[in-house]
Parts: sequence; C-alpha cells; structure tokens
Amino acid sequence: MIENVQVIDLVTHEDDRGYLTEIARHIDDPEPHGVVHQFGQVYLVGNPCRGIIRAFHRHSELWDWFFISHGSAKFVLRDDRPDSSTYEEMITVITSSRTPKLIVVPPGVLHGWMSLEDDTQMI
Repeated sequence: MIENVQVIDLVTHEDDRGYLTEIARHIDDPEPHGVVHQFGQVYLVGNPCRGIIRAFHRHSELWDWFFISHGSAKFVLRDDRPDSSTYEEMITVITSSRTPKLIVVPPGVLHGWMSLEDDTQMI
C-alpha cells in the first residue's frame, strides 16, 4: 500500500426495487472512512469505450475520492512524496460497479485510470 491511500470495499444493498451503494456519509460519521478534509466538488466522468486512459497527474492540496458507478476500471497510483515512508511505491486497483470500492488518494500521489468496459462511469 501507499501511505494514506485507502481502498475501501463498499456494500451494495439490493432488493426488488434495485440497489443502493453508500459512497460517503457525513451525517453520523464526521470523518468519513477516517479521512478529514473539506468538501470541494463532485463530478461524473464517462468513458464511452474501453481502453480510454486518463492519467497521470497529482494534486498539491486536493484529496481525490474515486468510485466506479457503472462499468469497470483499473487505477494506478504512485507515491511521489519524497518525505513519505512509501515514496515511489506503486499500486494497481481494479474496481467495478459489481465490486464497489472507494479509492481515497491524498495530495502528492500520482494517479490515473483506464476504463475496462464500454460506457464506464466514475464519480
């Protein structure tokens, strides 16, 4: 693993109406998944075809939270923080709407992802 990166298995609740996957909750969990930070934005990214790559970049202050809501994707993360105990470590995470995970990426960690299916959507 990479210091401060979290890959959190999420639970999907299904019934005859469909399904619900809770990504983050702040109402009764003031530190969702143990990460404290200020809310900035939420966006939806859609890749129409498998194999589209969106990589690599890092943020100096922003924490990213990634969740695949439709399809599947491969994420690659590399620690680019010289003062980190996991400097230059790299991990790969495969996630999908069928195996939901929340990937929490701290500032200074290079990251990117590739869609593994057509019409993959990432929140």
